[in-house]
Amino acid sequence: MSNTQDIIKPIDVLRKAPALLKKLPKMVYGLALGSSTNPTKTGGLGWALEKATKANPYGSAVLYKDTHLNYLQFNQWANRIAHYFLAQGLKKGDVVAVFTENRPELLAIVSGLAKIGVTSALLNSSQTGKVLTHSINLVKPKMAIIGEEVVAAFNDIRADIHIDSGNIYWIADTDTLKDIGTAPEGFRNLAQDLQNAPSYNPPTTNQVYYSDGLFYIYTSGTTGMPKAAIFSHGRWMKAYGALGSVMDLNHSDIMYVTLPFYHATAMVVCWGSVLAGGAGIALRRKFSAREFWDDVRKFNASSIGYVGELCRYLAEVPAKPEDRAHRVTKMVGNGMRPNIWGPFKQRFGIDEVYELYASSEGNIGFSNIFNFDNTVGFSPLPYAIVKYDKENEAPVRNKDGFLMKAARGEAGLLIGKITDRTPFDGYTDPAKNESCIMQNVFEIGDRYFNTGDLVRDIGFRHAQFVDRLGDTFRWKGENVSTTELENLICGIPEIAEAVVYGVEIPNTNGRAGMAAITPHDGMTIDFKELLAGFKKEMPAYAIPVFLRLQQLMETTGTFKYQKNNLKKENYDPVLAKEPLYVWLPNTDSYQPLTAEIWQKIQDKAYRF
Repeated sequence: MSNTQDIIKPIDVLRKAPALLKKLPKMVYGLALGSSTNPTKTGGLGWALEKATKANPYGSAVLYKDTHLNYLQFNQWANRIAHYFLAQGLKKGDVVAVFTENRPELLAIVSGLAKIGVTSALLNSSQTGKVLTHSINLVKPKMAIIGEEVVAAFNDIRADIHIDSGNIYWIADTDTLKDIGTAPEGFRNLAQDLQNAPSYNPPTTNQVYYSDGLFYIYTSGTTGMPKAAIFSHGRWMKAYGALGSVMDLNHSDIMYVTLPFYHATAMVVCWGSVLAGGAGIALRRKFSAREFWDDVRKFNASSIGYVGELCRYLAEVPAKPEDRAHRVTKMVGNGMRPNIWGPFKQRFGIDEVYELYASSEGNIGFSNIFNFDNTVGFSPLPYAIVKYDKENEAPVRNKDGFLMKAARGEAGLLIGKITDRTPFDGYTDPAKNESCIMQNVFEIGDRYFNTGDLVRDIGFRHAQFVDRLGDTFRWKGENVSTTELENLICGIPEIAEAVVYGVEIPNTNGRAGMAAITPHDGMTIDFKELLAGFKKEMPAYAIPVFLRLQQLMETTGTFKYQKNNLKKENYDPVLAKEPLYVWLPNTDSYQPLTAEIWQKIQDKAYRF
């Protein structure tokens, strides 16, 4: 939540200026790389890898478990992949489905395909069944590369995949540079086929342009089937140039990343920053809160990649004397909540939090280059924050039919102007693209991308995230922001996590608040005291009517909460199968929601 202290003043910027000026030459170069409007400019992931290899051939490139590859080794591996698939007939613009969990093979495959202009479809490694089938067939791949760890899921849907059976490759769940394994029947062993491929830089790297597709990244699919957003080499270069210069990593730096590399925070933000500095990236198959800092020490990491909930999980681990026994001073990512930000920096000794705002499909991005607290940062790109009417779920228009900009400190809808410099790459689905584009916004003929996010202008082209449209509900004639309410609830000492959503009660208007809450380890909740605390911290209309007590929140691979199932099960004790509580009218405590009380609610026996 915002307050007047969050507004950035001129003196605040002046205090930060000296640190930023030291990075200015790199930033100018980085922004120039990322802001090119020439679609035939050479660049992209393969180009960046070769540049880093030339600058730091024997420096750490990729670390994983006991594997330690320098840039020369890793680049040669990517080159063998590039030459091999060129020999198989792949050409610029073709698509290959890549289905593995986090490991060096994933990075090498994406790099090799990038060098020949082939687009990698980065499949979510937790997908199965119809969702996986849809994701693969959606992008019409010529080939597929399947990790041993997900072969069972792939085999379940193989008959429904539109790929020639001779074009499906397998990679062992080993260090395939040392142990190629034995492919199961019906698969080609990629590591075996690569052994005789050339290892020099392919000439095609210099024929890959900013406008060429680099990979497809899929939306989470929590509200339907996943959508594939195309990510061009040019967009990747924006992150490489801007965030690389801001993070200012060098050859001695290592970034530790446990986020899934099928999403942009890891693959674009983190790895792009690493390659820009010729630094190393240390990755882990899956996030572990209890082993996180041990890994940081093992790899001697100096920076980390994060999303907000990852930080919350780390904060949940009991404090230890060695919490600051590491050399991490920087972190880059998104979604850090205000109630976590300060305590996290203090406990773990982090100096710089480079929070950012972006989306896989969008054309607007913010980065916290000044290192202020509680902001997604600064954007040099053309954007606007416009007045939004939550009740009517639409932007506010003036008498001439144009949108109006929100005042400083006021929450509004963030929209990004579509220009040659900030194109909208969009989805594979044209209808979805059209639904995201707003026309005639401030003048006839202009076009803007609708982010669907409410943010607050806090001055000097800085923004603060407020809420996602659709994550609000109306109760007692008032709009309730789920994000702000979640932040308030998480401020209660006993509560570790909270997910808020609206549910319908018969014979009422709007939706009542319901919160799924997870207590801190070893803590119990006094529901009378909890309600009293809510009454002190929030207006009456925002206090959740229902509570659901959970031991573990269901999340996506990037730690986003899965609200759909919670909404479907609402406060029905038969469906929820977890402890439910209700704040009945004229009572001073939450009480267990029994089947009898539930039936009375349905019979309209209470006046909420």
